[in-house]
Amino acid sequence: MLSEKLLAKLNDQMNYEFYSSQVYLAMAAYCSSESFDGFANFFIMQSEEEKYHGMRIFHFINALGKRAIVTGMEDPQNEYSSLLDAFEHSFEHEKTVTKRIYELSDIAWDEREHATINFLKWFIDEQVEEEATFDSIIQKLRRIDNDSNAFYMLDSELAKRTFTPPASEA
Repeated sequence: MLSEKLLAKLNDQMNYEFYSSQVYLAMAAYCSSESFDGFANFFIMQSEEEKYHGMRIFHFINALGKRAIVTGMEDPQNEYSSLLDAFEHSFEHEKTVTKRIYELSDIAWDEREHATINFLKWFIDEQVEEEATFDSIIQKLRRIDNDSNAFYMLDSELAKRTFTPPASEA
């Protein structure tokens, strides 16, 4: 049975996922304003993915017969000194998300709330992927430095990113 403490933390994480969507949308706006269209697309798709994560938690809470509570969050950062700066901020943001998911999982384990433990496993696996993606792009940005051809290729690669929620979980 879901405790009030765990419910409050799930609601908090749901709202943080929605906030994450806004963080990435702000990064997309920065990239777009700098004419980095492929990078902007990457962050737009990331924003959609984070919104999906929030909705997964929303539906989970409702499935348990509890109420999802939507709250406001602080404004996201909108200014960055460079693409590398934006990606370094996004990587740190994902590390924060991972820490939050681990804390949620610890509470679920402490309370022996098996449905929530099972539910959060997907998020733990997802965070491994998220951190690896951002780390990889950061490493590429550092390697290409001022190589305009390599930069153009990476921008073109990121322009192809799409996001489609898994059919069985949409």
